[in-house]
Amino acid sequence: MDIVSFFSGAGGLDLGFQKAGFKIIWANEYDREIWETYQKNHPETILDKRSIVKINPEEVPDCEGIIGGPPCQSWSEAGSLRGIEDDRGKLFFDFIRILKAKKPSFFLAENVSGILAPRHADALKQILSLFEEAGYNVNYKLLNARDFKVPQDRKRVIFVGYNKEKTDNNTFEFTESSNRSLALEDAIWDLKDNALPARVKNYSNGDTCNVVNHEYMTGAFSTIYMSRNRVRSWDEPSFTIQAGGRHAPIHPQAPKMRKVELNKQIFIPGFEHTYRRLSVRECARIQTFPDDFKFYYEKIAAGYKMIGNAVPVKMAEALARMIKQDLELKLKNSPNKEPITHSVEV
Repeated sequence: MDIVSFFSGAGGLDLGFQKAGFKIIWANEYDREIWETYQKNHPETILDKRSIVKINPEEVPDCEGIIGGPPCQSWSEAGSLRGIEDDRGKLFFDFIRILKAKKPSFFLAENVSGILAPRHADALKQILSLFEEAGYNVNYKLLNARDFKVPQDRKRVIFVGYNKEKTDNNTFEFTESSNRSLALEDAIWDLKDNALPARVKNYSNGDTCNVVNHEYMTGAFSTIYMSRNRVRSWDEPSFTIQAGGRHAPIHPQAPKMRKVELNKQIFIPGFEHTYRRLSVRECARIQTFPDDFKFYYEKIAAGYKMIGNAVPVKMAEALARMIKQDLELKLKNSPNKEPITHSVEV
């Protein structure tokens, strides 16, 4: 099944759908720092490098589905909180504009949990109404990536819409996962001894890394960073992998930070040398990118950005398999038949 991708980033969502049996025939990404990484890891996909606002729907190939994650900073509790009033928040409308024109069988859109905040209730209602007007039955749910064999606490809202005419007015139903949660030990134990600090001014070490991209950002930690514990133990899942390298979690080799007063924690005296940020490759593992997926960048911050903005590959694959199962059954269930059930094993 041919699908197209918007706000593709490095292609975590795309790779998950590809692993589930979909073919990504065309993708769109505006950030020039990402182009090389996307193209070299998705060589069979046509990459359009324009802003979505400049794309005419007629230029987008016909497809079975449209997927993407409209920029989330404007909805994020760590971001501007401006939501739909932010230019980035308005990009949701362009996603819907193209969806309405192309009318594929389904779409999937991913966003941060902040989009469900009470302050954004009117905007969310408007977005859902526009999806409805475009001809889609939409369901959405707040999911935690750790329920999809991702060793990370990462809550994201997933919207899935089915074309009313092409799917007999059916609606996607989310199902609970029974997967065992994975921990940091499952993901990055074998990488613990050979990470490299970034070069001066946090430039990449390039091909001198023993493991591709296994390098970490150096530099001071802000007072905001030090306001709470940033260490998870080996037997716990990671904190959320964020797009900013300076906010990367601390490697689990270090003891958990000690609270000394309100909004202030410190590194345990005598163990300061153990407190390093997770490397780019470790973050990629936690986001379930395969090791042969190489990230290309000059400054290490770009590597963290690509990974932190991505949808975890295994989570994407699980959701894609659910959708594919529905589409292959052609969503022909009558009211008298048992509803379709999904498997999230990946």
